[in-house]
Amino acid sequence: MSTDLTEATAAGASARGLARNGSGGSGDLAGAPGDRAATGGGSGVDAPARTAVAVIPARGGSQGLPGKNVARVGGVPLVARAVHAALAAERIGRVVVTTDDDEIADVARAAGAEVVARPAELANATASSESALLHALEVLDLVTPRAAASRSPQAPAPAHVTVFIQATSPFIDPADLDAAVSRVERGERDVVFAATPTHGFLWRERADEADGASAVGVNHDPGNRPRRQDRAPEYLETGAFYALRTDGFTAARHRFFGRIGIQPVHADLAIEIDDAADLARASALAVRVDPRLAGALAAAQAARAAGSGVSAARGAAWPADPRHPFIDVDAVVTDFDGVHTDDTAGLDELGRESVRVSRADGAGVARLRDAGIPVLILSAEANPVVSRRAEKLGVDCVQGLADKGSALREWAATRGIRLDRIAYLGNDRGDIPALDLVGWPVAVPDAAPEALARARHVLQRHGGHGAVRELAELVLAAREARATAATRGGAAHGSAASVDDDWRGERDARAAAREARELEPAHPTRLQREAIAAASAHPPAAPPAPEPAPAP
Repeated sequence: MSTDLTEATAAGASARGLARNGSGGSGDLAGAPGDRAATGGGSGVDAPARTAVAVIPARGGSQGLPGKNVARVGGVPLVARAVHAALAAERIGRVVVTTDDDEIADVARAAGAEVVARPAELANATASSESALLHALEVLDLVTPRAAASRSPQAPAPAHVTVFIQATSPFIDPADLDAAVSRVERGERDVVFAATPTHGFLWRERADEADGASAVGVNHDPGNRPRRQDRAPEYLETGAFYALRTDGFTAARHRFFGRIGIQPVHADLAIEIDDAADLARASALAVRVDPRLAGALAAAQAARAAGSGVSAARGAAWPADPRHPFIDVDAVVTDFDGVHTDDTAGLDELGRESVRVSRADGAGVARLRDAGIPVLILSAEANPVVSRRAEKLGVDCVQGLADKGSALREWAATRGIRLDRIAYLGNDRGDIPALDLVGWPVAVPDAAPEALARARHVLQRHGGHGAVRELAELVLAAREARATAATRGGAAHGSAASVDDDWRGERDARAAAREARELEPAHPTRLQREAIAAASAHPPAAPPAPEPAPAP
């Protein structure tokens, strides 16, 4: 059985996050979304066909880390992160989670995946991942000759590439998925899997006293210590994903068969979560890695929000910029101190407290209300200033509470709003129960480390200085982009010109995404400015001076 290394094409090198700062493989990840059109030898304009199917096995019973597949990294459950990455890949047209757990199924559906019920006998600690994949493919009617023969001529042909994705790998670059699928689609390899390059010297300790119980070199001669630059890299399998030729996999019933290739991935993306220590490391690493993947995921979420129609998806161009996540939600909930205020208080000679709030935040809340998006202020503070501010803003308020999570659940149930369709903005440890519940946990930049670790997005503006306005603009921009995409998608069905316009728009957006990575943000190009303007019809303005809101 032979293996082969992927050639480092210009697009592939960028997509895999090779360093731009001259420090080799340990450098910053490069943003990838603008390079995707080049993946697999495309023209840079023609969109690849979404023919591959991604299958994500995620069972409920984990011995090393209970509830592992719904544990959160960067504010997002692991299984949802895997779904988001697969949906963002341009060559994957169908994303399926196979599970025996109701909570995992709910999270997967909310993230945009189909769900296959995994039988109990395929979900125990001894069942292989391959058995779950084969079952899912059978359920999806993508395996047996009998099913293929009985399929109507009008039915879609079975996916010829299956992508096995593991939810326990939290950092998957969609461009890496596309590159792996492309190699299998072209017939270059039968299997392409994720691996990270290493120059490490491996050792094995021998316990045989007859041999002196001496450690021995595994991949090197201890008597010959070549320099790093004089050694070819070896590759460590990450377990993140495997692109498989579907018919070959169903015949071999194992993930490795035929001609095997490697898709190199950046070392920062190579972590796999098996226990609580791994989860803690991934959470710490998310602060560094997630912003570099956010642009690709946001652009894909915007494109998919309009529905499955190709024209509709093209109409949802979104700037591949981590500062503009696609926060598509039905409600906004915020803390008060440190979010609406700068977390300080004034005290007069009579002991009366006052706080400072931002008029910009008030304008942002007003726009949310005008758009029909409910807003709630949740505060542990009992001071009447909180309810007075909420009354002036015309929003719901619950204050003086110890458990924000319970209060948020009750409010959401009363309103009939799913928790995964809520954005929560917090700044301190008291916000953690609420941040852990919602689909979009958001934090101000000076939030407590515990809150920052749970945030899916960290704002640029501080509390009391336009943070609420910034979040409001992101939520409204996502809603407007979704509505625009749906409108353009519907019109495109009756007009070839509309399709061409959408296509040119996507091409320009991709060009802007490429330039956004290569140029300083302080010097945006025309395409960058147009893409960002299209994403937000009302870009955040510099907030005016805060206004005093004295406590009664």
